[in-house]
Formats: sequence, C-alpha cells, structure tokens
Amino acid sequence: MSYLEINDPRYGQFDAEALRKRGLELRETYQNAAPFPHIAIDDFLPAQLLDLCLAEFPAKADPDSRTFDRDQERFKTSFNPDYLSPPLRAFFYSLNSRPFLQFLENLSDVKGLIPDPFFIGGGFHETRNGGHLSVHADFNHHKLMDLERRLNVLIYLNRDWRVEYGGALELWDEKMERCVKTIVPEFGRCVVFSTTGESFHGHPAPVAHPEGKPRRSIALYYYTATWTADSRAWTTQFKARKGSPDQSDWRVRRDELLTEYLPPALSRPVIRTLRRRRKAAAKSDAQG
Repeated sequence: MSYLEINDPRYGQFDAEALRKRGLELRETYQNAAPFPHIAIDDFLPAQLLDLCLAEFPAKADPDSRTFDRDQERFKTSFNPDYLSPPLRAFFYSLNSRPFLQFLENLSDVKGLIPDPFFIGGGFHETRNGGHLSVHADFNHHKLMDLERRLNVLIYLNRDWRVEYGGALELWDEKMERCVKTIVPEFGRCVVFSTTGESFHGHPAPVAHPEGKPRRSIALYYYTATWTADSRAWTTQFKARKGSPDQSDWRVRRDELLTEYLPPALSRPVIRTLRRRRKAAAKSDAQG
C-alpha cells in the first residue's frame, strides 16, 4: 500500500479526504532533519501509476524540453508534462491540486503554497549514463508569476537501483564542507525538501548503470506569494566540492555581479552583449 492514496491509479487522482491530514505525522521529522528540512518517503505512490510513468516515459525531446551538457549538468534532459498522454497529464496536474498542496503544507508547515502550472524546470527528468548534476542551490524566483520558491518534490522511477550505480541525491551542509545525507534514487521513493540559498544538493556521482539505464525522476517545485521588491533573485548556484574536479559557473556569477553593482541601464546591455558573444563563439566552434 502506498503512502498517498489514489482513487484511480490510471489517472493519479488523489483521495482528497484521505490526504487531508497526511503529512502531519511526518512534520517533526521533516523540520528537524539535517542539513536542512527534508524527508524521504518510500512507496510514496502506487506502483501501478509509476509503472505507467516508465512505460510512457518520452523517447525523444518535446518542444519545451531542455537538454544540458556542460561541466555542471551533463547528459540531463527535462520533459514537459503537457506533451504526455492524457492519463499522465492528469497525474501531473493532480500534483498541482489542492489535496497534494495540503499534504505538502502539513508536512513542511509552509502555508499558502502555489504550484507551477508552467512546470518551469519540472516534469520528467532523465540523466543518461555518464551524466551528473553538480551540487547547487536552486533558483529562487518564478519570474512569470513573481513568486518565491519554497519546496522541491522528487519522485524516483529507477527499479533495483544501487548506490554504486551513481546518481544518488546528496545533501550538503551550508558551508559545503561535507555531504550530510545520501539518498539512493530507488523506485517509488519521494524526497521533499525546503529550498533556500543554503539548501545545497545534487547528484554529482556520474550515472553508471551496468546495463546503461538512465536515471529517471519526476520533479515538481512549489512557491509562495512572499516575493517583495526588496527580494534578491538568483539563478541556480553551483558549488564546487572541496578536493573534487567540480567546476563553478563563473559566467553566471559574473552576470549576477554586473546586475548587483551596475544600474539596470548599464548592466542589461553589457550582459546582452556578453551573451551574444558567447553564442557567436559557440556557433563558430561548432562550424569549425
């Protein structure tokens, strides 16, 4: 039996009454977890529903997909739920529904959660063999809706996954001195955690499945209407682990410094020029 009850596993619609008080029993564990509030819940959803996710996992990129292949994010692709079959679309939309939001609020004690109907950065994720995601803190501002990011939800789709296959989720302390928690991305396991400028996480160990299987997951992000004119926005903040070959994203840091210390009338044209030059250089390299 799964932790969250579903009325119809084919469509992933939650039993609203059953979810009304779910999460309260785990709130203390969540809030007291180190290095930041989080929890891992096994058998989170019915296996029948997650098997459908695997059976219909996209075989190719959709119009809104993003694929990353750089030092910080290697061989990673995201897929937008709007291009999935009707049953899977219904399931993803239910993850933005009131019953699921109530569960998350009960668990985290963060009130007024708002889902992302655009699924920016969310949906299905896949990292192929050899790929990784360096340790980072997430972007904190939903520009389209002007909201503050508060929670991440990850649901894993990898049967019989072992830690030696790589791809384990690592949670690091705020000083980036040590990995406090390692979570294997096993089938049916859900991880919920609070997102701040110090909630450093990633799966830096390259995926190395002996049969070449990719690491797959569902990713959802939730927000609150607490963003103010004084709030400082940042994009994904990658951090290098001590003694590792990790690479910091200095281009992002440079753009942020320009934005912070120059007035908008000066910083925006400079940043646009630099980005155009980067694109032109990349195009030239590809043609050469």
